[in-house]
Amino acid sequence: MLVGWNGYLSHPHLPGALAGVHSAEVVIGIFIGAVTFTGSIVAYLKLSARISSKPLVLPGKNALNVGALVVFVALAVGYVITPELWLLAAVTLVALALGIHLVASIGGGDMPVVVSMLNSYSGWAAAASGFLLDNDLLIVTGALVGSSGAYLSYIMCKAMNRSFLSVIAGGFGIEAPAATGAQEQGEYQEVTAEQTAELLKSATSVVITPGYGMAVAQAQYPVAELVKKLRERGVEVRFGIHPVAGRLPGHMNVLLAEARVPYDIVFEMDEINDYLRTTDVVLVIGANDTVNPAAAEDPGSPIAGMPVLRVWEAGQVVVFKRSMAAGYAGVPNPLFYRENARMLFGDARQAVDEILGYF
Repeated sequence: MLVGWNGYLSHPHLPGALAGVHSAEVVIGIFIGAVTFTGSIVAYLKLSARISSKPLVLPGKNALNVGALVVFVALAVGYVITPELWLLAAVTLVALALGIHLVASIGGGDMPVVVSMLNSYSGWAAAASGFLLDNDLLIVTGALVGSSGAYLSYIMCKAMNRSFLSVIAGGFGIEAPAATGAQEQGEYQEVTAEQTAELLKSATSVVITPGYGMAVAQAQYPVAELVKKLRERGVEVRFGIHPVAGRLPGHMNVLLAEARVPYDIVFEMDEINDYLRTTDVVLVIGANDTVNPAAAEDPGSPIAGMPVLRVWEAGQVVVFKRSMAAGYAGVPNPLFYRENARMLFGDARQAVDEILGYF
């Protein structure tokens, strides 16, 4: 955005045919950069829990987004024809506001896609800056980042059964329905670390499904140690990774690799789901929305239709969680009240360390 403004201030009035091309580069670069800038700030505030992860649903929000794009096109055309300062300032303000509204309108469950798309936008902004600076390397690298980020977002949307266009357009056409059964659906059963250790010792197969809670607690290291202990006892251990577990694409895979968990026991959701029904024990460590049965069983849920890890089909499920609070998408999880589910409350790292003490 600043490079675009600098381009205008350095060459406010170029002669001849170059003037129109330069003006188009300036206004497009500023627009993409401004949307990315404020959108990234809102994404950061949501991811760090400084503001609510729930989608902002203003009256006529879709009309606001479309209207902002129409206004941008009109201002951009006007600026290319007559490069006036007030037109460029208006484009900047519209873009800054649009970036805020686009990301604020997207719910927490879709935020990993948003992060990927913002990375893509930053690439296109870099490419636009490359045109302004006459820098071929910046154009090429920006285009690579932009296109790869867009493709990754498309893959993630497919994995989540979400519309790619609706997500990147700020949830265009989607009005979040109220979840049915939003209140507690029974009484949960609590379990201790010692009981969990005994459950694991008697198991022949264990699946671990990590989530953002594992990242916050930095529990991947004791988890890797627990896996080692179980495998030494002849227990078959696997990891089930949801495509959008955590806050970033590939978040869980990176953490497990960092803790030196063997790559051959880490499986994607599609690979592990059929195996879960024959699994003795599933450990859900800091995950919530990605193991929520409401996605598969409640058509009125805001996350309805999103593929999830079907952990409730296993023999026993132990959920590591700090409290009974809803997940990042703000949707209650009926898994916690299932007959075969147990809650192990507290910090995930401390809980796993305590379990290790019984081996």
